Amino acid sequence: MMKRQSLTLSLLMGGLLLAAPLVAQAGGTIKGKVTFTGKVPPPKEFAFSKFPNVDFCKKNTSKSEDGETRLLKEVQVDGSKGLKDAVLAITSIKDKAWMKGFAKAPAQKVMADLCEFAPFTGVAVSKGLFYVENNDADLDDPKSKEGVLHNPHSFDQLGAKSSTEFNIGLAKKGSKLSKKVKLKFAKKGSVLRLQCDQHEFMQGWYLPVTNPHYATTAADGTFEIKDVPAGKHTVAVFHPSVAKQARGKKAMTVEVEVADGGTAEANFEIK
Repeated sequence: MMKRQSLTLSLLMGGLLLAAPLVAQAGGTIKGKVTFTGKVPPPKEFAFSKFPNVDFCKKNTSKSEDGETRLLKEVQVDGSKGLKDAVLAITSIKDKAWMKGFAKAPAQKVMADLCEFAPFTGVAVSKGLFYVENNDADLDDPKSKEGVLHNPHSFDQLGAKSSTEFNIGLAKKGSKLSKKVKLKFAKKGSVLRLQCDQHEFMQGWYLPVTNPHYATTAADGTFEIKDVPAGKHTVAVFHPSVAKQARGKKAMTVEVEVADGGTAEANFEIK
């Protein structure tokens, strides 16, 4: 009887020892804030009258007081100088198995809603799928009752250099595209830029990532990346207006060390 009890206890202890590393592998958290301390540039202005679907696009709240001009607010800062829509990503990890999964599923879903691409910033995976869906229809316009035509045009953008990834019209509400993007300039620091050929003010920027450890800042500039493997990591920040590249010579990065179950801090100041 004693031998059986000893064997059972040993098996239980062995099971605990095997399970322990699985808990440890949960990793830690990286928290921080991105602040913008420079002079906030004014929003870009686009006269609604120069583009189709004027009355429908005017329903978007990002417009001038008289309602005639669409305002594209690329830099949005709160009272604490926190920068909204900055993308943070760990660049020191390349998870090939994770990246391969996006050959069959999109890494980012973008919606065209009230003549605006949302989210404005996000991520992309090189050699993975990118998804855009049209959610717009104007019931007050017979020509656009079934859908407001949007034409998502994406570019692999590296500074002034760019290469088209896809350029496809979405004519009806509910129409969508899911296209593979190669992003051949990604290793040098490129990003995926999205713009509607019908409505120039519809724009979006998406950072190529190589692992699932990324986040986008909230309205107050704060972010949190969970389940980060323990160890030393490089964290980069990207914002379409003030940090065109998140890798390469122009990268804005910080080095952090993450402990299992711990929280590391990474803060960025953009001028």
